[in-house]
Amino acid sequence: MITADDSERLAGAIRDAEAHTAGEIVVVVAAQAGGYRSVPVLWALLAALVAPWPLIWITTLGPSRIFQIQLVVALVLSIVFSLPKRRYRLVPGFIKRSQAHEAAAREFVRRGLTRTRERTGVLIYVAAAEHYAEVLADTGIADRVDEQVWRDIVADLIDAIKAGQAPDGLVTAVHRVGAVLAEHAPPRADDIDEFPNRVIVI
Repeated sequence: MITADDSERLAGAIRDAEAHTAGEIVVVVAAQAGGYRSVPVLWALLAALVAPWPLIWITTLGPSRIFQIQLVVALVLSIVFSLPKRRYRLVPGFIKRSQAHEAAAREFVRRGLTRTRERTGVLIYVAAAEHYAEVLADTGIADRVDEQVWRDIVADLIDAIKAGQAPDGLVTAVHRVGAVLAEHAPPRADDIDEFPNRVIVI
């Protein structure tokens, strides 16, 4: 999703945005928010539970043979469903969103955004596999900005990701977040850059 050139461009966008604010912007791009390893197994076991019924109705197979077929169905489908593309299709949307939101909250704390001097740190988080984006702001800025502002930024960023234009969407999101921070957290005379101006890819 993000090349080395994209990373440089985004780092420049962060640096430019932070030049006009005392706030801090951190961008985290994750390949995926979760592994969802249990999902293929659950679907395979569900299919294995259903498999015996047609066999009971239309065949004369005994219980032991049907049990063996169940085991084969569970094993084969677990392997087939574990292939990455299939696995993500099998995960319900609400689980993906929940997992990605939790990952974003963890990254917010992990990257130290709760420890900025003015509590004006903002995280732009993207989970590529889930086509998910979120903007999280610390209390020093969140209390001053209407939540709809962040939702609009996220909506446009997700549209860009779906259109295969994630780097451009991220640059635009950084500029828009920077404009919000510049309005509500203008730069101070003794302001320092508290975080490196780079994209964190995980």
